[in-house]
Order: sequence, then structure tokens, then C-alpha cells
Amino acid sequence: MVNSVHPTGLFDNSAKDYQHITAHPLASAMGAEIRGVNLSDVSDDVMAEIEDALYRHKMIFFRDQEISFTDHENLILQLGEFGTDAYTTGVPGHPNIQPLIKEASVTTKSVFGSGWHVDSAFLECPPSIAINYGVDIPPYGGDTMFANAVLAYNSLSPAMQEMIAPLKVWMSGKKVLANMQSEKQSQESGKVGAIGNIELDLNTQQMLEGFYHPMVRTHPVSGEKSLYVDKIYACGIEGMTEDEARPLLDFLSSFATQESFTCRLRWENNTVIMWDNRICLHQAFNDYDGYRREMYRAIVMGERPV
Repeated sequence: MVNSVHPTGLFDNSAKDYQHITAHPLASAMGAEIRGVNLSDVSDDVMAEIEDALYRHKMIFFRDQEISFTDHENLILQLGEFGTDAYTTGVPGHPNIQPLIKEASVTTKSVFGSGWHVDSAFLECPPSIAINYGVDIPPYGGDTMFANAVLAYNSLSPAMQEMIAPLKVWMSGKKVLANMQSEKQSQESGKVGAIGNIELDLNTQQMLEGFYHPMVRTHPVSGEKSLYVDKIYACGIEGMTEDEARPLLDFLSSFATQESFTCRLRWENNTVIMWDNRICLHQAFNDYDGYRREMYRAIVMGERPV
């Protein structure tokens, strides 16, 4: 076993011993590389260990993988049902595989996935697990950072934990839509927009209305409590005015994403990552203009947060 206990002592990211796979921690806060598996052919026994490692490390990744769209879909179906993506349409013949492609000629201020967020938190049932596959990766830039919302919650004072326990946060896509409009990247209809050259199929009414979700979320498998707040979608708190809610949301989202709670993934060609969207925040970096980046994404249907 590789020991990797967070300096606070509030999270243990150490690797377990498995029969079929090996886990190698990326940081003390979260994350691990999984070796000894071919993701194009995963048995139920191997997937059970992968799922256990995912819930333990929150984000796991696999190098040197070559998977087809069908393989990608099979990984999702071994973990649950296909989730509904709130942003993009799928590739032809594979509607559940979303392309995330930025051409070398495209220059934008923002990139799909920028800013600390939980994927599609404005939905009634946000995705539970996401699986991304990197096919064509720039020689530098484009890293993805992840933050451990379980560690963040555990690091709050007991008084703060007690104060936020009954609160519900309004998750809405209004800031995303406003950003797109300010950059003139959405059409007048508001139905279809783009980030870079990624075409988006948006239900703007659904995004704006959003949902109220518990600020302290309980994981349905591990039972862990986590802080369910981010910088992109957390727009209000039930029963509070905006002036009252904003300072608390700003504090909690900044607290949750401090460096000591994070890990950073450097992409390579043929890298596959999985993360638990219920207890992870993440953000992408737009620092590779002039280089092409091709990735594909699929998600597992989630449950309503409790």
C-alpha cells in the first residue's frame, strides 16, 4: 500500500491493495492513476475494483488506453445508465458520446469546462460519474484540476457545518448564459450557442430555473458528506436575499477549491479519466491556443441530491 494521508489528517488517499488493478495516488487530497487494466475489455470483477477505487480517490485516470465509442458506452453501462447531457449533442450513431473538440485555429476567452464547477448542477438529477477520453492532446496546457468536496466539508468548523446543514443552494446556469451572451457566442434564439467551436444544444429555460439542492450532500454509496457549492452554478440560497447569500457562497466556493484540497491532471494522448461528479469540483484551463484538442465525454445518470 502507498500511504498518502492529507496533512490535516481529515482524508486518507492511500492506495488499497486490489486483486486485479493497482492504484497510485496523485496527491494527498485526492486522485489516483489506475494501472493493470485494459478499458476496452473490463470484466465485472475488474469494474468492481475500479468503482471502489473511484469512490475512494474521487478521481481516477488510466494511461495508454485505446477505446472505441462502443467501449466508452460500455464503461458507462457497467456503472449505471446513460445520463442526459445538458450541453452538447452526441457523435453520429453514438448519441451518448459527446465530442469536446477545439481546433488549432480557434481562439476564445473561455473554454468548455472552465471555472470551478460540478457538471450540470442545475439539473434535478445531475450526472453521478463522468468519463472523459483524450485522443489528441496539445504538447502543453489544457490540464484539469479537481477539488475534493468531502475533504472541504470535513475541514469546516463544527459551527459552520451546523449552520449550513439545513440550507439549500440554488443551482442555475444563469451565469453561464450571461457569459456566452457577453461574448456574443449564443444565437438570438437562445437555443443553440457555442464555446469555441463546440456547438451547444441548450434548454435555456431549464438552465435558468435550475433546482434547489442540499448544500451538504450525502453520497448514496459511501455515506460521506460533502460541500455542494461551486463558483459557476451556485447562484443563491433558499430563503435568503442575494445580498445575504452571496458572501456565504463566495466563501464556501473559495474554501472548497483551495490548493490543499486539489489535484491536477496532465493530459496525454489516450488518457481516460473518471470522476465522481457528486463529490468533486473541477475546472479546465484554456492555455493551449494554436493546438488542436480532441476529447470525448460520457456520463452516468445521477440521482437527486440528498
